[in-house]
Amino acid sequence: MTTNSPSPDPLGLDAAMPEASNQPEFSVGELARAIKGMLEGEFGRVRVRGEITGFKRAGSGHLYFRLKDDDAALDAVCWRGAAARLGIAPQDGMEVIAVGKLTAYPGRSTYQMIVDRMELAGEGALLKLLEDRRKALAAEGLFSADRKKPLPYLPGVIGVITSPTGSVIRDILHRLRERFPRRVLVWPVAVQGDGAAAQVAAAIRGFNALQPGDPGLPRPDVLIVARGGGSLEDLWPFNEEVVVRAAADSQIPLISAVGHETDTTLIDHAADRRAPTPTAAAEIAVPVLAELLANLASLERRLTGSAWRGLDESALRLRGAARGLPEPVALVEQVAQRLDDQAERLALGLRAILVGAAQTLQATSARLRHPREVMALHAQALTLQGRALDRAAMQILRNTESALSRADAARRLPMSAARLMQDGDRRLAHAGALLDSYSYQRVLDRGFVLVRGPDGPITEAEAATPGLNVTLQFGGGGVRNATIDGEAKPHQRPKPSPKSNKSNEPRQGKLL
Repeated sequence: MTTNSPSPDPLGLDAAMPEASNQPEFSVGELARAIKGMLEGEFGRVRVRGEITGFKRAGSGHLYFRLKDDDAALDAVCWRGAAARLGIAPQDGMEVIAVGKLTAYPGRSTYQMIVDRMELAGEGALLKLLEDRRKALAAEGLFSADRKKPLPYLPGVIGVITSPTGSVIRDILHRLRERFPRRVLVWPVAVQGDGAAAQVAAAIRGFNALQPGDPGLPRPDVLIVARGGGSLEDLWPFNEEVVVRAAADSQIPLISAVGHETDTTLIDHAADRRAPTPTAAAEIAVPVLAELLANLASLERRLTGSAWRGLDESALRLRGAARGLPEPVALVEQVAQRLDDQAERLALGLRAILVGAAQTLQATSARLRHPREVMALHAQALTLQGRALDRAAMQILRNTESALSRADAARRLPMSAARLMQDGDRRLAHAGALLDSYSYQRVLDRGFVLVRGPDGPITEAEAATPGLNVTLQFGGGGVRNATIDGEAKPHQRPKPSPKSNKSNEPRQGKLL
């Protein structure tokens, strides 16, 4: 009895056939989506603490970085909308606490964290960030002493930027009432937390935007930015760049009163004056009314005493001067005597004037001529003047005729000048044509060539030595470079023709 055993498989096809299995089959995409769903469902939202490394900001506004510690690293991404709400500017080396959710990125088979919130981890990181920001703003000159504005001695309106519900505003108002009551405008803002920095900066710019002289909402003469004490994180809005720049750009003098005396924020450097506490800010803003009244009373007493002392000294000087004056009756008597003397002399003088005038009148009447004689003299003078006038008229006529003849000559002068100009142009054109015919350019146009060596034109054969570089100038301005080749032969002058011996023909000179 024989059994049929399987024949051997020389090609190994049985080994290549898959074994039957109940395990499901996934595509790569299905498996990646399943892993992503499992990862997101298992962890949900997480808080991760680590150091930022490999930070970069894409052109779309998204942030890409890694969070690392001593053991591992985690890829992270922050979309543009969330990046605008972070509140801090991430950078390499910064230790932060990131809040978000874990997810997978199937395109690279990696998992990553999508961050929507971020905060600095630990006070040391905050202090480092604060110091770096302080140096950067100081380098721009925002803390320069030259930018500080003087505070008004007695402001009419005080603008206060603080929380409306805290004890800070009550302390400021209470101290202002005690020292010197003034009108106060309060701009309520949040003094900690998200959005506090933007509100404080908007309040500073809002007060500066008010128009001076508005009776309903007057522009403050001084601003106070105030907040009570707190931790470094609580006071952090007053270290934000937007608040510091708003304080530095304020046209209204600004007093910073943030925290207690030991607390220092960046707005303290940008403000025109720093107060250790909000209460001290109110004391800096206004003087003490009681002290002003006491000073005024003292000044009034000094002014009254000075006035009375001045009057007493004036009266004393007046009495001293009165003792040196003569008696008024004696002065009047002397003046009356001088008046009588002058009146008598005036009467005598008037009489003498009248007598002199009568004598002058008699002497003048004796020298007067009869009217007929005067008229005859005037008639003779008129006759002489008439003759002179006739002679002057004849001379004017002769001058006029001469001027007319000169005017005719002036009319003929332009025509003569034009003819002279035409003759001159013709002679100039003829001379120019003659000069052009003598030019060596015309000779070159007739087929000759001008040979120039390094020292100028070559006119003798002895100067054309072999190997000499020369320039050939042809008619029409063409120029070629050439080299003298061959040996120089003795130059033999051609025998003059019989025609050239004529003495009456001028000999032509050299070309150049």
